[in-house]
Amino acid sequence: MSNINTIIIDDERPARNELIFLLKDIPGIIVQGDADNLKDAIELIVEKKPDLVFLDIQLSGENGFDLLKKIPVNFKVIFVTAYDEFAIKAFDVNASDYLLKPVDPKRLELALKR
Repeated sequence: MSNINTIIIDDERPARNELIFLLKDIPGIIVQGDADNLKDAIELIVEKKPDLVFLDIQLSGENGFDLLKKIPVNFKVIFVTAYDEFAIKAFDVNASDYLLKPVDPKRLELALKR
């Protein structure tokens, strides 16, 4: 497996830290950075050109779906959220997967295999 450059976008620091912790032991996953708002997320994506973005849906008055409208999506997206009601919309925008918080490590590995 080649390396997968990854970015995490979530407005909650503990949620970002938890995902970073879960990903650190998975071979080939390189977390290039994280952001807590759309402006910083866009800058990070443009700079790092990730292969995969873990994206929260509710971002302190902003919305993860808005990010996908603002930039070219040249990466896979796995939504990570506490809300199950956005799953259909997530797959409508070609999400690779949809994980509910708290993230189950086995479910995370399955999402990465997809």
